[in-house]
Amino acid sequence: MSPLRLLWIAAFTLLLPLEAAAQDRLLSPAEFLGYELGTRFTRHHQVVDYVEHVGAASPNVQVAPYGTTPEGRTLLLAFVTRPDRLDRLDAVREDNLRLARLAEGDPAPDAPAVVWLSYNVHGNEAVNTESAMQTLYELADPTNARTQAWLEDTVVIIDPCLNPDGRDRYVNWYNQTVGRFPNVLPEAREHAEPWPGGRSNHYYFDLNRDWAWMTQVETQQRLAVFNAWLPHVHADFHEQGVNAPYYFAPAARPFHESITAWQREFQTTIGLNHTRYFDANGWLYFTRQVFDLFYPGYGDTWPTYNGAIGMTYEQGGSGRAGLGIITAEGDTLTLAERILHHHVTGLSTVEVTAQNARRVVDEFQQFYARDPQGPYASYVVKQSNGADPLRTLAAHLDGQGIAYGYATQARTGRGFSYRQGGEASMQVEVGDLVIPADQPKSNLVHVLFEPTSALEDSLSYDITAWALPYVYNVEAYATDQVLDTSAEAPAVSAGVMGEADRPYAYLAEWQSFEDAQLLADALQRGLKPRFATRPFEIDGRAYAPGTLILTRAGHEGMASAFDATVRELAEAHGQPLQAVSTGFVDTGSDFGSNDVIFLERPHVAVLAGESVSSGAAGEVWHYFDQQLGYPVTLLYTDGFRVSDLDDYDVLVLPSGFYGSILTSEVLSDLRGWIRAGGRVVAMERAAHFLGSRDGFDLTRKTSDALPDTTETPGLYADRQRDSISDDVTGAIVRVQLDATHPLAYGYGDTYYSLKRGDDAFALLDDEWNVGRLGEDPLVSGFAGYRAQAKLDDTLAFGVQDLGRGAVVYLLDGPLFRGFWYGGRLLFANAVFMVGQD
Repeated sequence: MSPLRLLWIAAFTLLLPLEAAAQDRLLSPAEFLGYELGTRFTRHHQVVDYVEHVGAASPNVQVAPYGTTPEGRTLLLAFVTRPDRLDRLDAVREDNLRLARLAEGDPAPDAPAVVWLSYNVHGNEAVNTESAMQTLYELADPTNARTQAWLEDTVVIIDPCLNPDGRDRYVNWYNQTVGRFPNVLPEAREHAEPWPGGRSNHYYFDLNRDWAWMTQVETQQRLAVFNAWLPHVHADFHEQGVNAPYYFAPAARPFHESITAWQREFQTTIGLNHTRYFDANGWLYFTRQVFDLFYPGYGDTWPTYNGAIGMTYEQGGSGRAGLGIITAEGDTLTLAERILHHHVTGLSTVEVTAQNARRVVDEFQQFYARDPQGPYASYVVKQSNGADPLRTLAAHLDGQGIAYGYATQARTGRGFSYRQGGEASMQVEVGDLVIPADQPKSNLVHVLFEPTSALEDSLSYDITAWALPYVYNVEAYATDQVLDTSAEAPAVSAGVMGEADRPYAYLAEWQSFEDAQLLADALQRGLKPRFATRPFEIDGRAYAPGTLILTRAGHEGMASAFDATVRELAEAHGQPLQAVSTGFVDTGSDFGSNDVIFLERPHVAVLAGESVSSGAAGEVWHYFDQQLGYPVTLLYTDGFRVSDLDDYDVLVLPSGFYGSILTSEVLSDLRGWIRAGGRVVAMERAAHFLGSRDGFDLTRKTSDALPDTTETPGLYADRQRDSISDDVTGAIVRVQLDATHPLAYGYGDTYYSLKRGDDAFALLDDEWNVGRLGEDPLVSGFAGYRAQAKLDDTLAFGVQDLGRGAVVYLLDGPLFRGFWYGGRLLFANAVFMVGQD
């Protein structure tokens, strides 16, 4: 018998020992793979093969693929329950939706509790998938009397790997790096992953922060199945630092106010069941610290806001640990031990849920039977924002399983104005998007639309504000009125408008990110757009700066294909283009004037590699590749030279630490490249870096311009809490825009930005302060009082002209985690509009 198997048996001494060996046809992971779990890492295709084997060999298991990753790897689930229930699994699922009022009819009185176990959302936390295989085997084995008893009252859904691309990036690197004898010394090469590491997915996104936003295809596919089931208990398996003990529920504060007393109570019940095994084996653990239940993007919070008992489990190890590593205390932490700990909590979660199945199901039903959550009856998003953001927001709501409609009657009243930050008069018009609070997903609606986040404790693990009207930068209201709605969306004009047989030009308004998508496609189709730098009127209609103008002049070589290409473009993007018969405008500047600029197609490079934040680089890469649909070249930071930019017009510097990349010599060359016409888009810490270098005008707000907020130090025990008075933990701030500058085209005078950190920069001297924070800019979320004092009258976005080129400073990341829709057009402006004149 293997040492690892002995460890598993010893861990369960409080219960009956494991039963006899599995059936002839059902193989353990070790038997199937040909090596003991814990002696090496298993590649994803082998994991898929094993899960499919279990599905074929066990009467308790069905396996269903639910999608593929960007790199083509399979995403799949294993459903485990007693055989007769497995035969009617879809009926069980439908019955569970009846408990949540999401399917018609009365639920059956003996509905099972549904437990969902999610593994390896972070790829280099690779122990998770290894333990998932062993847990699946124990549950699938029909001769294991103990686990079979649990399946009488439960359906267990196992996702063995949420992030196969990231995991295989780690596993392949580690298997290629480790020798015959794994080296447990922390300084050994096998404990130092190269950039970008295996934590993130193909586009370097953290999938554990994407549940509420669904920017990644893995999340989109997973949530489609998750919403079709809505489990009652969800455990998300992770790893943390090498020297950390095991963490499990109950979670830390702050808890969001919408979390029920039962959800808190049963977290503790589950945690106490885990302690029986950990205490009996002398394993260290901790609870109620660090990992709170507030930010809605996590694999514990999002399921919680959807009625589940959502929990994070953290094993020490992560990508550094490999097959074994010496800890700070001198012990050797092995992969086998890490697998064992996760295996124990996985089975313990199923066990305690089965023991309380009736209460678990009843409380889930009561969660969805509650009165509408929050103080408001409806959330109204004005159609005057334009069709594009409303259409994108509606698609977002669809993915979340949130019901909405469109107002059928005009009404007046009062409500909370997201733009004004308080109560205001409200005019509801026919066609406005309405999200009712009275719906099955009422709790999630309350969380995602709450105007201000109610923090019970200012110490939080992640951002503290995220209301969707701010994310989408739209005019919206929260009201106590119940509004009549229709499911049918208002008709939206698309295609070419106007009666000109052979138009002089086609006009495309510049109002949304979807307009930037149209521009990106137009450039790749060989079209040569111009854009207006001043407002104008033609044919009795007003157009704002940024309006795209496709004139027949300049496209002579396309002949009749010009009109066909423009029409195909409009139809492909569902955007309206206005055909006009003249370049002579009613007011403003004619199309041949110097106020109408020819937009040269930019060739864009992005620095990515060591010292650049992989997440920040991924945001930019994903933006161009998946959102905008425009080619971009990633240049590796190692050995970067400005001569590499000879064929590029725009260089994007994602947030990172550039001291070793942009040395004095490279910076000198870079300034020369900019003066010759190059444009640099410096984001967050990249902008901070340039601000401390010669030739770049960005400067930090000086201390003599700040109020004196020093005070006598408090208690040592309160040092962490005191320190957050200097921090901004992901709060929303109001930015005042200069709407006449190309960086702000398509916006009004206000933009909502997500600020992380208390870095404050002075307004630029003799340059363009396009976005600035005024007095008291905080809108929602936590900012310490000392940090708030710094932010007044500081820069958010600015442009420095340098010779024939320009530097764009984006101090707040407009592409944050890929979901900050309001910033996408701003970034497009930085790439396409700034510096073209």
